[in-house]
Amino acid sequence: MSAVARKPAEAQVEAALRRELYFFNLYRVLEAGLLAFLAFSPLAGAFAEPRYPMLVQSAAATYLVLAMLLLLFGRNPRFALDKQAALGLSMDLLAAGVAMLGLVDLASGVALLLLFNVGAGALLMSLRAGLAFAITAGALAIGSYVYRSMILGVGENVAEPVMFAVTYLAIAILTHMLGRQMRATQALAERRGVEVANLAQINELIIRRMRNGVLVVDADNRIRVFNESAWFLLGKPPPERQMLGEAAPELSRRLWHWLNDKPVEATPVALAEDVPEVIPRFARLSVSDDLVVIFLEDTTALSRRAEELTLATLGRLSASIAHEIRNPLAAISYSAQLLAESEDVPEADKRLVEIINAQCSRMNGIVQSILSMARRERAQPEAIELGRWARDFVSDFRGAQQLGENSFNLISDGRGVHAMVDAQHLHQVVTILVNNALHYGRLPGKPARVTLIVGVDETSLDPQIEVIDRGPGIPPKVVESIFEPFFSTNEHGTGLGLYIARQLCEANQAELVYSPVAGGGSCFRVGLAKVHTLAGDD
Repeated sequence: MSAVARKPAEAQVEAALRRELYFFNLYRVLEAGLLAFLAFSPLAGAFAEPRYPMLVQSAAATYLVLAMLLLLFGRNPRFALDKQAALGLSMDLLAAGVAMLGLVDLASGVALLLLFNVGAGALLMSLRAGLAFAITAGALAIGSYVYRSMILGVGENVAEPVMFAVTYLAIAILTHMLGRQMRATQALAERRGVEVANLAQINELIIRRMRNGVLVVDADNRIRVFNESAWFLLGKPPPERQMLGEAAPELSRRLWHWLNDKPVEATPVALAEDVPEVIPRFARLSVSDDLVVIFLEDTTALSRRAEELTLATLGRLSASIAHEIRNPLAAISYSAQLLAESEDVPEADKRLVEIINAQCSRMNGIVQSILSMARRERAQPEAIELGRWARDFVSDFRGAQQLGENSFNLISDGRGVHAMVDAQHLHQVVTILVNNALHYGRLPGKPARVTLIVGVDETSLDPQIEVIDRGPGIPPKVVESIFEPFFSTNEHGTGLGLYIARQLCEANQAELVYSPVAGGGSCFRVGLAKVHTLAGDD
């Protein structure tokens, strides 16, 4: 349990002990009042005649004043409990000693009154202090016996003071153990209460934030509790509409069928206008047969999960089909190449062979893209310096594609921008973007001009890479679909390049977005994660 949770429990234990000390001080005032009555009242002679009246009266008056002061200031939190108990018990022993000396006939009664004081003091103090006061009280009882028997010559049984002394020790030990056990039990109960309260808040928060609707209905068909999802699925009813029959008649009808052991329809139902359809489920609370819990399962969530499972299955199936297509596709392509090399092929047929080779190449690109998606491994991000990485990428890409600086150039701010990303994935993403820009981002009859820009976002200061071309741009109606799989505006395109690029970016906690360029052209921006962002999550 946290320190914040422990403090209220300790405070409540402290308050309980101070309440016990208050009643102890109140009892002390009663004792002091009784002693003052025996010292000052003219009727006190009927009970016991004081042997030393002045001493008894002075001690009784002082004891009464001190007891009332202790009762008055005892609840002040500045005074420690054990110190108050020790001070009060010291006063009790001094007053009892004077009373035993001055009220000889009531010595046994005074010793009997000390039993409660010794027990109450041991309840609030440590065991060592409680035993010390118990031994002192026993010594007073034995000393009073010695005084009465040896000096005053009053014959008494020696067993009585010894029994008092043993009783003081026993009650001090027992009350201290009882108090320690009670405080431990109370502290445990307080901790358990805090834990139960925390768990109740957690359960309430979980139920409130559940996507499925949950509501509790009593025997009168009144809605007792519902979460946010249930309130939305019921059509956001006003607070005064608490009857289930008014808020959702169809749900009330199905509940009645379920309560009366009749067949319940399992078909989805919309409980209000413009809300998703739900499938109701009913269950009784074990703590009360009068309460029924109704779960409203949103069918859109079920459909979404089914769609995700279907897409995952289709992805595996597509990868298997693509793998099986490669062998016959390779055979067709190889045969077409051999046929093109033959001298007996007419010119008209050579055109057909070229079409076969082009389509085989396109189909092979689709197969490679599907297999790369299926075999893609989890991203392994590392800290890279984007400026150095971009210079190496541009140099390698120019050499492989035999491009000049006018066709493909690099702009970097040179401030040592670092990012956390899988270098291999980033290479694949930028390659897709640059290839698209070179092939589709050019004006008719003019060479392509592609620029790779490395820098940081002006607002968030996150590292980013931009691929910009000076082509015709992308029509606004097409922009919404460019990242969808198999969508392409070119008859020779596979429609998987940008889809794969975005998937790779998401795997690296990066973002790939498109924005038009003023004056014509396209800009694909890759927003990357800072180095300290991902490092701090580890």
